[in-house]
Amino acid sequence: MNSFSGLAAGATFVAALGPLCAMSAAAANDVFINGVALSPDTQRTLEAAYRTPIAPGRYWYDPMSGAWGLEGGPTAGQIHPGLRIGGPLRADASRGNTGVFINGRQLHALDVAALSRCTSVIPGRYWVAANGVGGYEGGPPIFNLAALCGQQNAGGSTRCDNYGGGQFNCSNPNTGIGMIGEGGGKGAVVWGGKVITTP
Repeated sequence: MNSFSGLAAGATFVAALGPLCAMSAAAANDVFINGVALSPDTQRTLEAAYRTPIAPGRYWYDPMSGAWGLEGGPTAGQIHPGLRIGGPLRADASRGNTGVFINGRQLHALDVAALSRCTSVIPGRYWVAANGVGGYEGGPPIFNLAALCGQQNAGGSTRCDNYGGGQFNCSNPNTGIGMIGEGGGKGAVVWGGKVITTP
């Protein structure tokens, strides 16, 4: 595929919270996700699950891809998708002005720069799942960012089998996240053997 499509590579697709958890545990009202304060119970649950405290701050989180970052900034990492935390992801979460939207968020210039190392970046509106598979908003899967970026960064752990006609099967043994495409725009994101979302 020659056109853009997706989330930033490299720093974007890390499977840990990274700087999000670099500082000691904060009071729940010091941690905001998509503009909504994280409840104490949710914060404790996340800190236990990731075995690290969450630093005080204001973050954005994309529940479809699991990507996250500081409000006004680019993607800083990736955690599990589908977490029920915070409010809806806002288009201006990263204060981007690139004309490239992923799952409703306009990408920061640094996100686009990272993606440019893998593929051509064309302004537009796209959806991208946690494993890097995506397409135009409302359309079927047409690209695999993990594969595109994996070609540039040897040693990627996402494996995809393309059967043609929009049918494919991708999985990442490190995260347990997979994507199934059935053609005709039908597909699903799978985690731990369970369907967690469909485009």
